[in-house]
Amino acid sequence: MTYFDDFEIKNEIKKAIKEMGFEEPSPVQEKAIPVILKGDDVIGQAQTGTGKTAAFGIPLINRITTDSHVQSVILTPTRELAIQVSGELQKLSKHLNIRTLPIYGGQSIGHQIKALKQGVQIVIGTPGRLQDHLRRRTLKLDRVSTVVLDEADEMLDMGFVDDIEAILKQVNVDRQTLLFSATMPQAIRKLSNRYMVKPVTVSINKSEITAPSIDQVYYKVLERNKQESLCRILDSQDPELGILFCRTKKGVAELTEALQARGYLVDGLHGDLTQPQRDAVMKKFRESSIDFLVATDVAARGIDVQNISHVINFDIPQDPESYVHRIGRTGRAGRTGQAITLVTPREMKHLRSIEAEIKMQIPSKTVPSIEEVVEKQQDSWKNLIVEQFTDEQELSLFDDLAAELLSDYDAKDVVRSLMKLNFSASIGENDPGYNFGETGGAKGMTRFFINVGRNVEMSPKVLIDEISAAVGIPGKAIGRIDIFERFTFVEVPEEVAPFVYEALRYSRINGARVNLEPAKPRPKRPQTNRSSHSSK
Repeated sequence: MTYFDDFEIKNEIKKAIKEMGFEEPSPVQEKAIPVILKGDDVIGQAQTGTGKTAAFGIPLINRITTDSHVQSVILTPTRELAIQVSGELQKLSKHLNIRTLPIYGGQSIGHQIKALKQGVQIVIGTPGRLQDHLRRRTLKLDRVSTVVLDEADEMLDMGFVDDIEAILKQVNVDRQTLLFSATMPQAIRKLSNRYMVKPVTVSINKSEITAPSIDQVYYKVLERNKQESLCRILDSQDPELGILFCRTKKGVAELTEALQARGYLVDGLHGDLTQPQRDAVMKKFRESSIDFLVATDVAARGIDVQNISHVINFDIPQDPESYVHRIGRTGRAGRTGQAITLVTPREMKHLRSIEAEIKMQIPSKTVPSIEEVVEKQQDSWKNLIVEQFTDEQELSLFDDLAAELLSDYDAKDVVRSLMKLNFSASIGENDPGYNFGETGGAKGMTRFFINVGRNVEMSPKVLIDEISAAVGIPGKAIGRIDIFERFTFVEVPEEVAPFVYEALRYSRINGARVNLEPAKPRPKRPQTNRSSHSSK
């Protein structure tokens, strides 16, 4: 086992690391720091949440001298990341006489010019604003010994490739170049071939990325009542600070509005916000004046808030890398984090591909019932009510109505009714779900009609495998299967019938488009006329 004390770095840096509460390096730090200390160019495949800032920051600070010229420049895709990297480097260098300066658009360039003139050793900035300073000749990079490209793939995605190349051409040729990126597309390889000298590649596998301090779980939810399910999960979990991820900007706006209407302290972050609007939302989140931030993957880039207790995937991520990237935002600094994913029946296969990639099975939980939510929330509701007792002036407005109600009705009924009225938005209503009616299935089973049969090589095994994979139930739980030439009947337990309906409706089996509907009751006719197959 490696400790930070094992690295050949200045004692002042070791002291700062200890004060930050770290003893053991993360996998990327353990692999990257010794190589960077040797002076090699390094390509690091690592994402936010893996400790990559310290991975390049510790050896970078170790190399900085007390000379007041710019010795290191770090390029980041966003102003948020520039500020966060600067903050971490300041903590690491607190016992050394080193000045760091984040420079980005939206901040007074005059203030930045003044700070640069006073003498700065490390500059962290976005490519556009760095280019502004180079054009004004207020920043010189001819004496830089280390250049870092942080989240290089994001910078390329945002169209900064020309700015990056223009900056690198002005940096001292005799330098160390460090490139960190979550993914390694061809454009990154091309950039490294052109501007790096015999780079050493440092990468960490998926099992190392997924932090052990993160409890992962998924809830199987119906598409039609996904928001209702989310609210019950939130109320039963009672998160301190959480990020809710949606797939689209529209999804962020809709979920934010729905949660605000239910009384949750929440705000949204998406690409259409202006920079001042984005800053205002992030300020509220960092100060915990809101409990939840709803965001897309793109909008959440660069967010690095230490005390996030929950990451909730309202929409399942598009790929396993995004999943790992998202959940890495919780469970920081030794805390235990919760990663919750809502999975609709049609997304079960997608979940299985994530599990295969991260080499672990994510446990499932059932969405809490209203009874469970009420039980969980009783103490907080009681406190909310008791807190109102101190406001005598406001309460006196209701004296006459209270007296009238209590004279006509039982006090317990009045309190229960008022509580239901006040907190029904929070606990929601019992959704009756799908009412399939009488389908002709055995007791406790729902029978479905499928519009394909032997004509697409349907077999009991094929159908059982499809249902088991989509809904996560064992094949032996599936009831009778009747396969005909052009259609099929299948019976499934009533409690999973809505999930089977959403999973297989309009899906494909053996390449054929499938429609699945509740069956009509069986006609009373001799069974000898049918061709039957049973899953039993």
